Amino acid sequence: MPRALEHPPTMRAVGLFGLRDLRMIEVAHPGAPGPGEVLLRVAAVGICGSDHHYYNEGSIGGAIVGEGMIMGHEFSAWVEAVGDGVKGLGIDQLVAVDPEIPCGTCESCVHGHPNLCPANLFCGSPNYQGSLAQYIRMPAGNCFILPEEVTPAEGALLEPLGVAIHAVDLAKVKVGETVAVLGVGSIGLLTAALSRASGAGAIYVSEPLAYRRDFAVRYLGGSRLPTEVFNPLSQSIVATILEATHGRGVDVAFEAAGASCTPDQAAQITRPGGRIVVVGIPSDDTMRMTASVVRRKGLTIRLVRRMKHTYPRAIQLVLSGAVDVAALATHVFPLENTGRAFEVVDRRSDGVIKAIVQVNEA
Repeated sequence: MPRALEHPPTMRAVGLFGLRDLRMIEVAHPGAPGPGEVLLRVAAVGICGSDHHYYNEGSIGGAIVGEGMIMGHEFSAWVEAVGDGVKGLGIDQLVAVDPEIPCGTCESCVHGHPNLCPANLFCGSPNYQGSLAQYIRMPAGNCFILPEEVTPAEGALLEPLGVAIHAVDLAKVKVGETVAVLGVGSIGLLTAALSRASGAGAIYVSEPLAYRRDFAVRYLGGSRLPTEVFNPLSQSIVATILEATHGRGVDVAFEAAGASCTPDQAAQITRPGGRIVVVGIPSDDTMRMTASVVRRKGLTIRLVRRMKHTYPRAIQLVLSGAVDVAALATHVFPLENTGRAFEVVDRRSDGVIKAIVQVNEA
């Protein structure tokens, strides 16, 4: 039975009103959940690279920001109320939330690819309210109960971990294969960590920011797996990785930088018959590769569109210690300081890897 819910008519949220223009606002409370829905009291929200595309550019591809859009799609929350027909979720349970609501009936959904649903709703995008607000309504099926050992911040980070899981799934990394990761923001770091957990024989990392390189050395170190971290500003990544692999190239290259040059670098450093997985979102909405290189090498190129069916696996990876997401949460801000969180991430200052906004207290 749904819990009787009394709530104020409005709630606090953070809206985007133009480029780099974030404001604390009062908006309508989402109200009681309908059948199959839950009302969630938002706990923690991660600031994602796609949020910054909206913040700095006002759009991602054809998705254009509307005035006052509420961002936020990496989040955990407490169950505040449940609608009719909801089973297995209890009031005040902490859950991680899949931010995508697929239609469930289109060809992509029927074939098991809800991440490719053309009619999906997605939290924090122009077509659905995001989680940088005190409350949000979601389908119950999007909520995954978190064990007591998992914190709200870790729960929020299951979304980027899910993207990394999907990327490694697409790459089909095999035991002993060599891997390159170009760009080690949070998703690049998680992709490298998952490649290691999948049995990669060696991992080569490229990252222009010194503090991220240092973080990658610490984060990916401590094992016998060879991990080399390179600076693309001072050395040719193509020449360096080809030299490190004795001219062969890597089996798998992950492009996780979203830079204009990195897709082509990925093609240059991948062996004939190898695989490239493009994770990053370029600011200019274009991806460049040298056609003769990818053709003559017969490369398989796959692109990441969010994730699918990853949350149960992500929870188990965190519980087992195979992947450390807590270490990525380097900065925590209250909701009223969301603007400061975006500034820190935008300037890549103070050693930030992932900024977390704490929306409500437990």
